[in-house]
Amino acid sequence: MANPLSYLSDQLAEWKKEGTYQRLRVLESESAAVSRFDGREVINLASNNYLGLTTHPKLREAALAAVRSFGVGSGAVRTISGTMKLHMQLEERIAAFKGVEACVVFQSGFAANAGTVAAILSAEDHIISDELNHASIIDGCRLSRAKIHVFPHKDAAAAEKILAELDAAPGRKLLISDGVFSMDGDIAPLPGLVEAAGRHDAIMMVDDAHASGVLGRNGRGTIDHFNLYGRVHVQVGTLSKAIGVLGGYVCGSRDLIEFLYHRARPFLFSTSHPPAVAAACMAAFDVLEEEPERMKTLWDNTKYFKAGLMAAGFDTGMSETPITPVIVGEAKAAHELSRALFQQGVLATGIGFPTVPKGKARVRTIVTAAHTRAELDQALEAFQKAGKSLGLI
Repeated sequence: MANPLSYLSDQLAEWKKEGTYQRLRVLESESAAVSRFDGREVINLASNNYLGLTTHPKLREAALAAVRSFGVGSGAVRTISGTMKLHMQLEERIAAFKGVEACVVFQSGFAANAGTVAAILSAEDHIISDELNHASIIDGCRLSRAKIHVFPHKDAAAAEKILAELDAAPGRKLLISDGVFSMDGDIAPLPGLVEAAGRHDAIMMVDDAHASGVLGRNGRGTIDHFNLYGRVHVQVGTLSKAIGVLGGYVCGSRDLIEFLYHRARPFLFSTSHPPAVAAACMAAFDVLEEEPERMKTLWDNTKYFKAGLMAAGFDTGMSETPITPVIVGEAKAAHELSRALFQQGVLATGIGFPTVPKGKARVRTIVTAAHTRAELDQALEAFQKAGKSLGLI
């Protein structure tokens, strides 16, 4: 009998032939600055654990206390019997931190983006989206069935031109951008985008997943970084990166959040966070406010490591944040560099098409506040050795 899924095996074989097939590396320890993957201790430059909170004592204690008091699961979706007091407290905590009326927590940042865009727009509406926006934004745009207009990366003037052309068109307009772009580490031109949205009565939405805990006062994100309070209608963030735990959230007006309670499909049809997750997230926001030195160390490490890569002759692209790509061109070269680095004791993942455009493959690095200067020096030495052995520098 013929196998109707044989085409999948053919594609996997093709990826192996091209040198772009990736095997999942298995984490065998805590996610920390130095972690154990596949039986080997390596400097971890592949995690989003910007502030080192995955192992923070206060988060551990909060999670354990929640398990003892509330068990390991909520037992239902939020709209049936799965809204626990901890969930409401977390949403209130985030709203206060972000300076907005209300917040709703989703099971992931992906669900927050996709669920929100799909919920607030419909087929007669228009979306104006940066060409390098995250996949979760792209999927939310498609699910909404709205008409999608893509503008060149970080080109606020081009975005406004599209908005102007749509002034007479029926339907709502949503202008949407990442705050920090996950593959290049550059920051969106939010002041210009916000001005454009305001002039054309568009909804302004920002995904601050990689800005939360990284930019703004105590990590409040790009809205705080640019002082755009009250001018961004929908703010998305994550609890899975700098916060160190799991989940995503949407902040905005009370009416927006109440609407999402009723219409955001990931919220309606996914079991709510376990008590330990909600409690640990709340503890993380306490740490953001109580230990600002973590952000300072993060940025000191970022500047040091980025300068070291550039001095060695690597192309770090447009990076302005701890996300620092080492751009090598072809996907095969990126994966070869990643494997060579692993042999040198450094974990940094190769990324190619379709995550990034063809010809723009890279090894993406993210330093954290938990890395020591000695570890960064060791990682830079590994990059130099691997890069020279592969003829990249």
